[in-house]
Amino acid sequence: MLAWLDDLHKETGVLPTPEQARILMSDKRFVLVAGGEQAGKSVVAALFLMRKYFEFTEVRSGGRPAREPRSGDGARPERPLLYWLVGATYGETEREFRYLEEWFGALDMLAKSTKRVNPGRIVLKDGTRIETKSAVDPRTLSKEAPDGIIGCEASQLDATVFSRMRGRVTARKGWLFLAGTFESSVGWYPQLFKAWRQGGADRQSYSLPSWTNRTLYPGGREDPELAALKTDSTDDFFMERIAGQPVPPKGLVVPEVRPEVHVREVEYVPGLPVRLAVDPGYAGAYAVEALQHIDGREVVVDEIYERGLVTEEIIAMAQSRPWWPDVEGGVIDVAGYQHHSMPAPAEAWLEEGGVSLSANRVPINDGTQRLRSFFKVPAGDRGPKLLIGRHCKGILSELGVTPNPFDGQTRPYRWKTDREGNIVGRVPEDRYNHAVKAVIYHLVDKYGYASRPRAEKFLVKRFA
Repeated sequence: MLAWLDDLHKETGVLPTPEQARILMSDKRFVLVAGGEQAGKSVVAALFLMRKYFEFTEVRSGGRPAREPRSGDGARPERPLLYWLVGATYGETEREFRYLEEWFGALDMLAKSTKRVNPGRIVLKDGTRIETKSAVDPRTLSKEAPDGIIGCEASQLDATVFSRMRGRVTARKGWLFLAGTFESSVGWYPQLFKAWRQGGADRQSYSLPSWTNRTLYPGGREDPELAALKTDSTDDFFMERIAGQPVPPKGLVVPEVRPEVHVREVEYVPGLPVRLAVDPGYAGAYAVEALQHIDGREVVVDEIYERGLVTEEIIAMAQSRPWWPDVEGGVIDVAGYQHHSMPAPAEAWLEEGGVSLSANRVPINDGTQRLRSFFKVPAGDRGPKLLIGRHCKGILSELGVTPNPFDGQTRPYRWKTDREGNIVGRVPEDRYNHAVKAVIYHLVDKYGYASRPRAEKFLVKRFA
């Protein structure tokens, strides 16, 4: 079934390295590659698409090579195949596009190809199409259902784009191949890498270190150039950008969050009560999380996460959401009852929106334990007790799943750490936690603490 690869090697000299061949021959439907810089991620991605193409067409044609259009004998697929190359911008798809253009051309299978990639299209003689897509406009990832998708420099895509790609291959039971270099060790890509590392029924992740490219680094891992780079760079940089391994995140307050488990496409259920969890802010963020209890779970169905707006403006936004008629109260930070130069936020919610919000002082660490308990998934359990909608960017950024919606940087809720990554202090940094705190208030208000909270005063027994 790999006769095409022998032909390609004869025509172009392309031959995967042993490490690339291991990935190329994966039998998984969903594959993620964390590659070091210049490790050949684009080469193995393009080869993977070709392998899937030949595998599919040869099976459909009774094992015959799929080099020419077929008709009349029933061997030709009922419809042309469709593949997508998806990048954060069209430019990120160019390497894979050019490789496929060159290689299919060398095998005399190319019918036509566009000169540009924004967008680009390759058409093979049997009608198969390979099209480029840009994540700048996620709406382009719709309409048609592809047989397979390559995520080009996939670590630069966000969780929403991953969700769309995953959804688009469902209709045709297609495959998804993600290849990228870690931009950081926080976010959906490294978390998915770790979740798929042990493999599963249909998914697997791989590391492809830079030193596997013997053309650039003849000395392999001990190549002098890499040795010098390791000396001049930080350990984290070398692990992520060269070794293709995520650095264990240091100091995350809620490390249990897994995008593939806790983050889903969710919709507000009309007629079901909505509770609001509010953490008022101005310069940092004003967070309003809308929760519903659905099928025994707490679900964040929507959120308002804004900066530089006052309570009255936030209330107006809430009143425009479809779930507003089902709001039946909620919780707010105790600071929401404090008066400054304007009415207290809690009073504004009651007067302007008719929503009564309760407030209780919640010890930080005890509240965090309650939140973490809802993210845990015990063995054999039916799933987590808390789900978050993919579109809720504010809370997801605070949990380290997506970039901060205000500046696009990675800014999760963290503990203070020293230079070596050791946790310093007894409470986390009070930053990038507005939505997280709001949900904590809701969970503690509804379910109490995961364990009995520590008392602020202790009764001491004296002994005679």
